[in-house]
Amino acid sequence: MKRTISLMNEKNHYLEKFYALNEKELVNFMKDDFGNLEGFYETRERILEIIKYIDAQIELDQNRNPQMAAASSGAEKRAVLEALTIKDEYVARIIEQDLQVLACIESAKNSIIRELQDIRKGKKAVSGYRSPNFAQRLDEKA
Repeated sequence: MKRTISLMNEKNHYLEKFYALNEKELVNFMKDDFGNLEGFYETRERILEIIKYIDAQIELDQNRNPQMAAASSGAEKRAVLEALTIKDEYVARIIEQDLQVLACIESAKNSIIRELQDIRKGKKAVSGYRSPNFAQRLDEKA
């Protein structure tokens, strides 16, 4: 059971890293600075892979000793409950952050789409001023 508690605490450590990474990049995203977007997602993926590995180790531990939970001391049960409470808190905060990250990305995407539409309108307006006779006169002079 001690190994399981240790793994749960390690998982919470990586959830904290994930949360801190989100917090740092969210500040940049709110300033429309997406220069580190690729690195941000790569780092998140690496942290998620570590968390997935830790989850697999916890499950493996539980499958090896299914009676261990019943034989645990009160202190071990409290440690497990505390680790689960911390995990739940981080997960709730991370979900909230991810919604903010997605909103920032959506806003930037919409801004880019509007810019492209404005550019397209500008090109159409400029092409309306093009004189077809000018190209013919150049050909005649040549």
